[in-house]
Amino acid sequence: MAISKQELQINEEIRDREVLVIDADGEKKGVMSARDAQKLAYDQNLDLVKIAPQATPPVCRVMDYGKYCFEQQKREKEARKNQRIVEIKEIRMFSAIDTHDFETKVAQGKKFLQGGDKVKVSVRFRKRAIAHPHLGEELLDRYRDEIGDVAVVDKPPKMEGRAIVMFMSPKQNKPEKADKAQKKQKPQEAPAKEAPAEETAEA
Repeated sequence: MAISKQELQINEEIRDREVLVIDADGEKKGVMSARDAQKLAYDQNLDLVKIAPQATPPVCRVMDYGKYCFEQQKREKEARKNQRIVEIKEIRMFSAIDTHDFETKVAQGKKFLQGGDKVKVSVRFRKRAIAHPHLGEELLDRYRDEIGDVAVVDKPPKMEGRAIVMFMSPKQNKPEKADKAQKKQKPQEAPAKEAPAEETAEA
């Protein structure tokens, strides 16, 4: 039975008139007074823990509360350890960028995306270049095409002050190869005489 995430009441804190008791092995012991339930737990050198306060009557379980708390903390610590915080990395370019710098920015963006981060690509305009925003859009379109094998566009190019920005996320790999492999395996079930014709068609 799932344990309520609310602050748990244990032992003498449980003051209900009657409770439904589950023993340490997970078996129901029936409805009894809170005092009798506490005595049952004490006799086993364990704790009585209210795990479902909303139930009628409330459900209590006999357990080692200290061990339960330790295991909970261990699971939460492991979950935090496995979590990865996704960051938004910014790639900055100017509308008059040269080919070498552009290629460097593309490589940098791919590195961020392959590492699982999102990317904000911005093209800034110097002085009078702001009068030609289409140059920034063209540059972002070119950047999108170069990096499209590892990224998808979250937000299309949009002006923000003296810059035009675009947001991209890592592309999720679809199990297309597995599907194709399954499709190729199906013809093998056909009679042996038809096999040469299938091999020729694939070639």
